[in-house]
Amino acid sequence: MPSKQDDNGRGVTMDEVAKAAGVSQATVSRVVNGNPRVNSATKRQVERTIERLGFVPNVAARTLVTRRSDSIGVLIPEPTSRVFGDPFFAQVLRGVSSALNARRQKLVLFLPQTDDEETELQGYLGAGHVDGVIMYSLHGDDPLPDQLRRRGVPVVVGGRPPTGSRVSYVDYDNRGGGASATAHLVGIGRKAIATISGPLDMTAAVDRLDGHRDALRAAGIEPDPSLETAGDFTQESGIRAMEDLLARRPDLDAVFAGNDVMATGALQVLARAGRRVPDDVAVVGFDDLPIAQTTRPPLSSVRQSLEVLGRELVNVLLERVEHRDSIARKVVLETQLVVRESSGGVPTTS
Repeated sequence: MPSKQDDNGRGVTMDEVAKAAGVSQATVSRVVNGNPRVNSATKRQVERTIERLGFVPNVAARTLVTRRSDSIGVLIPEPTSRVFGDPFFAQVLRGVSSALNARRQKLVLFLPQTDDEETELQGYLGAGHVDGVIMYSLHGDDPLPDQLRRRGVPVVVGGRPPTGSRVSYVDYDNRGGGASATAHLVGIGRKAIATISGPLDMTAAVDRLDGHRDALRAAGIEPDPSLETAGDFTQESGIRAMEDLLARRPDLDAVFAGNDVMATGALQVLARAGRRVPDDVAVVGFDDLPIAQTTRPPLSSVRQSLEVLGRELVNVLLERVEHRDSIARKVVLETQLVVRESSGGVPTTS
């Protein structure tokens, strides 16, 4: 394979690219820096020449000119064991990564574990080391998104931020999704419908719980606190919550779990307790992760495409970066209930 450097080891220069492509250095510079003021034919010609010669732009010089690092930070304030062990995060990151790769942007992952680490990150991110920040899985009234916004850092949050926040966000219709899950359980004749919510310091968990209550009230059923309990979106919490619910309400005949991972824990407890699913207890989860199709029985779930979420987070953030404005953009995506055997759906064949 030919070397991308000439005989004396010197890298290919912008002047050499310009001469080989038959254009000016200014045109090459505009193509490299993503300037739209280059017609498409010339842009393709320069890009082919860059690839053929193996030209590598001077990133430091480019950053001084464009004030862009071509890097996007992704910040997830969750334990590392959960980020790397929960398929939810893997799917969102896959979507983010694919969208950034398509735009020739680099992904920089931040996993702050303490408030002090978040404070340190505020200074780092505010110093221009990345062009913008994607944040998701936020808990409580985390001030970091608005603190970064006030520093001029473009920010987009995955999930509806706390009331009063002025940052852009992308979310799924969690309330509508929770309502569709419980309305389905009501529709198949279940009367004592329990729910395992996510942590109630997260807006997604609150919205799904509110949707569950909306559907009960719409059916003339007053929500019963004895049929409600909270987990933390982990399988272990789903196990504990299901054990607690069975001890309190052995008459329950349905469960809406706030995510698929907690639902898998609930299914394990029901199996050990001798409760047949869905004959005795119908179960619906949320997310429609791949594990929903491998549980026994396969799990009904509210589908939200996490890869689509990741890609949309990138699109919204880069629109903010490229326009250099402070407009708060809000995108809410639709969910879809997928009915499988755990709530009486027709068995599927592979």
